[in-house]
Amino acid sequence: MTQLDDRATTGARYPAPRPQRVEAGELAEVTLTVNGTETTVAVPARMHLADVLRERLGLTGTHLGCEHGVCGMCTVLVDGEAARACLLFAVQCDGAEVVTVEGLGTADDQHPLQRAFSAHHGLQCGFCTPGMLMSSYDLLANPPGETGEGPAEQMSGVLCRCTGYRGILAAVADVAESCPDGPPPPRNCGARTLVGRSAVPPVTGSGTVAGGVPEVPEEIREPGGAPSATVTVASTLRSPVEEVWRVLADFDRLARCLPGAQLVETLDGDRYRGRATVALGPVRLAFEGLAQVVERDPKAHRMRVLAQGADTGGSATRAVIRLAVDPADGGALLRADADLHLSGRIAQFGRALAGDVGRRMFEQFAEAVDETAHTGRAPELRAGPSPVALAAAALRDLSRRALRAGRDRVTTWFHARRRHP
Repeated sequence: MTQLDDRATTGARYPAPRPQRVEAGELAEVTLTVNGTETTVAVPARMHLADVLRERLGLTGTHLGCEHGVCGMCTVLVDGEAARACLLFAVQCDGAEVVTVEGLGTADDQHPLQRAFSAHHGLQCGFCTPGMLMSSYDLLANPPGETGEGPAEQMSGVLCRCTGYRGILAAVADVAESCPDGPPPPRNCGARTLVGRSAVPPVTGSGTVAGGVPEVPEEIREPGGAPSATVTVASTLRSPVEEVWRVLADFDRLARCLPGAQLVETLDGDRYRGRATVALGPVRLAFEGLAQVVERDPKAHRMRVLAQGADTGGSATRAVIRLAVDPADGGALLRADADLHLSGRIAQFGRALAGDVGRRMFEQFAEAVDETAHTGRAPELRAGPSPVALAAAALRDLSRRALRAGRDRVTTWFHARRRHP
C-alpha cells in the first residue's frame, strides 16, 4: 500500500534513537515494548528489527522475504503504524511500541481480521499472511483519505503469489463494513516472558540482558526442529585409534584442528568458550560461542558435542556434532556427523551450499587430527578456510550433481522411448 511504502522508506514518525556511539563489534542496548511486554536486548548497531523479533525474541510470525523492503512480508506495527521490519535498524526503535502478528490475536481469540481472512479464503501458502494482516490493520486504523486509489492499490504493498488478492480484499472490506470506526485493538498484547531462540546474547526471564554482556548458560540445550543442513564425513586416517582419540579427548588440541577456530576459555561442566572465523566470498563471519561435551565414551571412542555461536552481524549457528573413531586398515576411521541450525545472513547460503562448506571444513579437520595424532604436536592457530577454495569446491560439487541429475533424466527418457516408441 502506498501509505506503507512512504512510512517504511522515509522513517517518518519513528522514535528518534538515543544518541550514543557504538564501536564496531560492540553491542547496543535497545528497550522495546513488544506485544505489550517491555524487553531490553543487546544487539549490533546494524541488526534490523526483523532479526531481533525472530532470533532474539522468538517471534517468528514476522516473515522475511526479499529483505529489501519490496515484498512487505515483514510488516509490523511500530507505534501504531505499519513498517517494514527489514528496513528498520533495531536501534532506531529504542523506546518504540511494536506489535507483531502474534499480538493481533490467538487461536482461541482471533482478531476480526484473522477471522475474515479465514472466512474469505484470503490465504493459501500463508507466507505473506502475517504481513497482509498487519498491513490491512494499518489501512483500517489509519485510512489514507481521498487518494484516488482503490483497495487493490492500497493493499499492493505486500506481495502475494497465491491468491490473486480477491479473498484478501474481500476480507478487508468485510472488516471495514463491520467496524466503521476502525478495527478493534490487538487482542494478544500483555506482559509475558519473551524467550530468545538464537545462541547469544540470550534474553533472561525478565527480558533483559544485563549490561549487554551475554550470560554463560549452565548447559547448552539441543536445538529442536529440522536442521538447516546435515553433514556426514568419513575419513580414513593413518594414525591408530588410540592416538586419534587422545587428540579428540583433549579439547584444546581438538579446537586447534578446526579451521578458523580458537579456544578462549575452559569452563566447568565440560564447557568451552571459543571463537571461529568463516569466510565465503564477500561474507566474512566472526563467531563468539560456547561448546559443551554432553557425551564422552572413551571405551567406544564416541563423543557428542553441542555448540552455539553468534556474530555481530546477527548470524547465529547451533550444531549437534557426533564424533566416532573405529579401526580401519591399520589406521583409524574418523566419522563426523553434524546437524547445523543456521539463522541470519549465514542461513542465506542455502542447504546445499551450507552442507558442502561444512563437509569441506570437517575434511580439513580430519586431516589436522591425523597430523596431530601422527606427530604428537598440536597445530598452531589455523587460519579460517579459504573463501575462494571453499566456494569454488562447493559450487563445483553442486554443478556436478546438477549435470549428473540431468544426464540421469535424459537416460530415463531415452529408455522409456525405446520401450514405448
